[in-house]
Amino acid sequence: MKDDEKKIIYIGKAKNLKNRVRSYFNKNQNYKTQKLVENIADIEFVLTDNESEAFLLESNMIKKYRPRFNIELKDQQRYTYLRISDEKYPRLLVARRTRDGKFLGKGKIFGPFTQGSSKLLTIGALRKAFQIRICKTLPKKVCLEYHLGNCEGPCEFKDAQERYSKHVKSLEDVLKGKNQTKIFTKKLEEEMQQAADLQQFERAKDIRDTLIRLDSLQTKQKMEYVKNSDEEYFGIGEQNQTATVMNFRMINGVIRDSDKFFFDLVGDNSFSNFLFQYYSTHKIPKFILVNQLPENKELLESLFSEQTGFDVEIICPKRGKRKEIIDLILKNIDLIHTKGGDPGLIELKEILKLPQVPNIIECFDISNHGEDFAVGSMARFVDGKPNKSGYRKFKIKTVSGRDDFAMIGEIIKRRYYKLLEEELEMPDLILIDGGKGQLKSALNSLHSLGLKIPCVSLAKENEEVFVPDQKHSIVISREKPSLKILQHARDETHRFGVAYNRNIRKHLIK
Repeated sequence: MKDDEKKIIYIGKAKNLKNRVRSYFNKNQNYKTQKLVENIADIEFVLTDNESEAFLLESNMIKKYRPRFNIELKDQQRYTYLRISDEKYPRLLVARRTRDGKFLGKGKIFGPFTQGSSKLLTIGALRKAFQIRICKTLPKKVCLEYHLGNCEGPCEFKDAQERYSKHVKSLEDVLKGKNQTKIFTKKLEEEMQQAADLQQFERAKDIRDTLIRLDSLQTKQKMEYVKNSDEEYFGIGEQNQTATVMNFRMINGVIRDSDKFFFDLVGDNSFSNFLFQYYSTHKIPKFILVNQLPENKELLESLFSEQTGFDVEIICPKRGKRKEIIDLILKNIDLIHTKGGDPGLIELKEILKLPQVPNIIECFDISNHGEDFAVGSMARFVDGKPNKSGYRKFKIKTVSGRDDFAMIGEIIKRRYYKLLEEELEMPDLILIDGGKGQLKSALNSLHSLGLKIPCVSLAKENEEVFVPDQKHSIVISREKPSLKILQHARDETHRFGVAYNRNIRKHLIK
């Protein structure tokens, strides 16, 4: 997607292009997707043969053009490509690229390979396995590499010069994919047997040495995995149209590293796309543990397995030590979302099983003084602290007498009908001063408006918390910061309501 200056602002992929593009122009999009759509002046597309190619092309183009609405990881590392140089006796090199993606130097390019790919990790072993020279300038006499058995010396020996092109062709076959490696190995084994049958023992020995090098190469790859790539854990949380991802890298059962990433929930930016982008520049482990399974799970596993040479699994643990680590990551994400706010908010999320940290709490109370003086009050807490500009007071309009239940129902309905009408931000938690009866009345009002905002009540006598669809109340220890937040909100609402009630009575008496 391009803006009116022809600059690429977003890159995506789709099985059904028409449906994908149309989805951006539907109503009820989040704010950031709306901003994307406002800037679209032109749309171009490229066809690929399969989903794997689409993932790869999307990732490469994002790294090249860095569109402002796409996921962009901090390090901005690129895929690695290998180059077989365009020389009389070619060398194997890491292909360098310019900022706009053009390759430097002449020759054949192979890749892309990620850091998790065995090809990049073992470029030195590949050179040795196929007797590829490493000298920048061809010498007149053989060097140390020849005496170490890593090069046949095409600089000096004619028979080595004749064989060199075959070594390069064999290397090219291997770089084309792991299936080619198996085919090449089998072919070598057959040639070695034929040479032995024809009593060409020198030739058979050379082939055997190449097979030993290949076997050593594969062994090194397996050891590289065992030593450096055990498990990696990811948790993702969403807030204000932004996704927060945190990871723990576990090596031999110990957390060795952690990082945080943020990206806007625009278009089809997703956890699945993030993982693919992340592993384009990081080593791929055998097990990837997540708090929610990404879309295209099977495709991602297939792509990662193909890159590493071993089976990669993406798992969402349900119990045990792995689940505890995922829960720990999610606690950290909640802390990030509270921006260093009161830890009691995170505790509230866990105790009340809320869908997100209650950064915004609105608390309601009825202040009665006889049958003639009743008012409603609401205190608003943001990040665990009073937000006095958000406080509201209500004159009771539809209820007479001392019916606290009906009064709670009235002020809840009035408050959230207005927020709906004006399309204002809803709270993360509604707190009612009272017991089961007040809670039921509030829930009925929310239901009549079609709202599903978490709502609980706090009964003062025993400081019990009542929650919907649960027979028994929740009793939170009086020392816990979570209860102190609820108490503070309840007491503030009560104080505000009493002051309002007293003020009305004073003016009426005058």
